[in-house]
Amino acid sequence: MFPFVKRCKSYKMKKRIENPEENRAIFLNVHEAIIDRPTWEKVQSMKKGTRRRRPTVTQEPSAFSGVLKCPECGGNLNFHFNQGNHATKFFSCQNHNSGLRKCSKTHYIRLEFLERVVLYEVNRLACFANEYEDDFIKAMMGRSAKVTENERARKQRELDGLLARDKELDGLFERLYEDNVSQKISDARFAKMSQRYEQEQGENAKRIKALRLELKKSEGQRMDIDTFLETVRRYTNATEITQRMVAELIDHIDVYHAEKQDGVTTQHITIYYNCIGTFSVPDRRKIPAEEITMGTRKGVAVSYSPERIAV
Repeated sequence: MFPFVKRCKSYKMKKRIENPEENRAIFLNVHEAIIDRPTWEKVQSMKKGTRRRRPTVTQEPSAFSGVLKCPECGGNLNFHFNQGNHATKFFSCQNHNSGLRKCSKTHYIRLEFLERVVLYEVNRLACFANEYEDDFIKAMMGRSAKVTENERARKQRELDGLLARDKELDGLFERLYEDNVSQKISDARFAKMSQRYEQEQGENAKRIKALRLELKKSEGQRMDIDTFLETVRRYTNATEITQRMVAELIDHIDVYHAEKQDGVTTQHITIYYNCIGTFSVPDRRKIPAEEITMGTRKGVAVSYSPERIAV
């Protein structure tokens, strides 16, 4: 239960705004949970910020929906299918054709091509974990610590900036109220400006709450090497992509726009795994290696190129 979630800024403004987290009274575990907390947080993270247009025909969502990111603008890649041929399914950047043109390129990628690439990388990761367990654990521990620290520092910087802005908005609102009382500004002007400040403060309060919860969670969170290793091994010799596989192994995937050089069209893809971030499997004996090439629209053949990250 979450009493005192909202409050009134002043007697003149009837609109209720978000109350800071420290001023709330929170009663946890009052009702029995329907699902466990880790599952809830994972689903909310996958759903956050994802929007899809309703398709004209019924199609099952892709396992990669909400996972693919555009490295140019930071937006999601939306799932589509060809209206003339429903078997042709693909992703493209949501900000390219949004009207605002926040992204200069489509970052188009066929679903079939993406599934082959991800399955190939998962098989290589599982093979490396099985054949070179000590090297894998050593690299995984180092990457886990680095990813966790970088993410925590980024969130702390964002939180500090929002808290400073929130304090600044309180001061602006107080001066605005005094100017209105002394009739330096009209009631209409006061209402317009205070509404803008309250809207910004309300949006900031939601983000501040989310950041505090994330930082609190990360403080006591440590990577369980055995659990992740067991998860990776579960997908040894996997033959198809499933939604469970994507949720358990992958945080997000950066899809770069396909570029043509010297007559060859190549597309770079970077997979960010849960807990360890990017991980480029070294070329060693017993590790499968193949060149992935696929014919796409207009007879163009696209080959896959992994982002080479040193382990």
